[in-house]
Amino acid sequence: MTGSEVSPSFRLAYVPGVTPAKWVRIWNERLPDVPLTLLTVSAAEVPDVLRAGGADAGFVRLPIDRTDLSAIPLYTETTVVVIPKDHVVAAVDEVSLDDLADEVVFHPLDETLEWERRPGLPAYERPATTEDAVELVAAGVGLLVVPQSLARLYHRKDLTYRPVTGAPESRVALSWPEAETTDLVEDFIGIVRGRTVNSSRGRAQTPPKGKGSGTDKDVARAKAALQAKRKPAGSGKGGAKSAGKPTGSGRSTGKGGRGSAAAKRGKPRRRS
Repeated sequence: MTGSEVSPSFRLAYVPGVTPAKWVRIWNERLPDVPLTLLTVSAAEVPDVLRAGGADAGFVRLPIDRTDLSAIPLYTETTVVVIPKDHVVAAVDEVSLDDLADEVVFHPLDETLEWERRPGLPAYERPATTEDAVELVAAGVGLLVVPQSLARLYHRKDLTYRPVTGAPESRVALSWPEAETTDLVEDFIGIVRGRTVNSSRGRAQTPPKGKGSGTDKDVARAKAALQAKRKPAGSGKGGAKSAGKPTGSGRSTGKGGRGSAAAKRGKPRRRS
C-alpha cells in the first residue's frame, strides 16, 4: 500500500433483528488493525446500499433481488405472532394461521415475510414500520406476525409471542457485491462460516515470529552441531591410531621389553 492510499476498513450493514456482535468480536481479534463499522439498514434498502458501495457486505433477509449480489444463506428464523399478555392466544404453546382468521393482523410497510395470502382481518391502514405495529399491538387493536428476532428486538413487558405453524419463514443471509469479493470480504465470510485462522480455505496468514521460527543462520548452526556430535573422538592429528594402540603387551619383543627380560631369567646356566 502506498502512502497515498487510505488504511483498510470494513463496513458491515445489517437489518433489524440480526445481532452481529459475535462475528464482530472475532473480527476484532483476528484483524485488530482493520476497523469494522456497523450500519443499521432497513431490509428493503440494504440491497441498494450494497450495490451503491455504501457497505462492503451485509446481513439481509431473503428473498432479495440478486442482481449483481452474491449471498450465502445462514439460518432460518421461527415465525411468531406478537400478542398482549392477556390475549387468549397466550394460553397455548403455538397457533396456526387458521387460529388468527378472526383477528386483526397488522402488515407494516416494511414487512419481511413473503405472503401468498395475508392472514387475519386487514387493519384500517398499514403501519409504516414494524416498530409502529408493535405499539398498536400493545394498544390492543390487533396482532402482528414477524420473525422471532424482531419480536425480541421490539419486546415490551406487556407483550409476548407464540410460534405460528404454516407461516412463511425469514431466511437470513450474508450478501455482498459479487464484483467486489475482496480479501476482507473473504475474511468475513470465513468468520461467519466458522472457519479457524489456519483453515485451508482462509487467506494465508503470516507465521508469527517466536520459538521454532528459526532463521537460516539458526539452521546452519544446528547442522554444524549435529555433524560435530557424529564425528569420532580424537579423529584429528595424533588421534585414534596412536590413542588406540595397545601398550605393555606381554607379546611385545622390543628391546628392553618385559618379554625379553622374562626370557633371560628362564635360560639355564652352563656348568664350568
